[in-house]
Amino acid sequence: MTNKIRILIADDHAVVRRGLRTILSSEPEMELVDEAADGMEAVLKARSCHPDVILLDMVMPRLDGLGAIKQIKQENPTVRILVLTSFAEDDKLFPAIKHGALGYLLKDSSPEQLIQAIRDVYAGKSSLDPSVALKLIRELNRSSDLPLSADPLSERELEVLKLVARGLTNQEIAETLVIGERTVGNHISSILGKLHLANRTQAALYALREGIATLDPES
Repeated sequence: MTNKIRILIADDHAVVRRGLRTILSSEPEMELVDEAADGMEAVLKARSCHPDVILLDMVMPRLDGLGAIKQIKQENPTVRILVLTSFAEDDKLFPAIKHGALGYLLKDSSPEQLIQAIRDVYAGKSSLDPSVALKLIRELNRSSDLPLSADPLSERELEVLKLVARGLTNQEIAETLVIGERTVGNHISSILGKLHLANRTQAALYALREGIATLDPES
């Protein structure tokens, strides 16, 4: 990898930031560009250092994680946000994903899981612990915020959606379906538009909720 993954850590606990710093220091493809001790500082640091991936806690002083996600994504829609938190309550999970977080990882995850999650969100793939995904599906089942379009998905769009739900990148989907990567991107844009969804993570969760895909990799 010629370009390192530029990472910003945002957490109000110094010991957590130190632990993350240690984990990242052992990964040659990753570079810690800055740290923030609260949500407001995370917004300012994201603006100044232009990270690729932000590791973001949900509970922070001055501005909480959700407020930080909203501001950061508004200023830089392409930045990847990986929530790293101790909390898995539905009222924090769904808003974080709805407003643009691409991954949601609990702090008791292993260093290997964290590194893989960073790689996944950097590649544009969603990264959700299965238990977190199940909570999000339950929240989606209660939510009326995502109305369906009267325009149904085509057979090809359903195929693409299933692969999105499995966490494949556009390139991997293109190789699987033997179509162009640009065509995959067009299909995904159409899927998001028809389903009134904001990103791939929401699309994956929708596919799980509707039974189009499952959490069982053998399915």
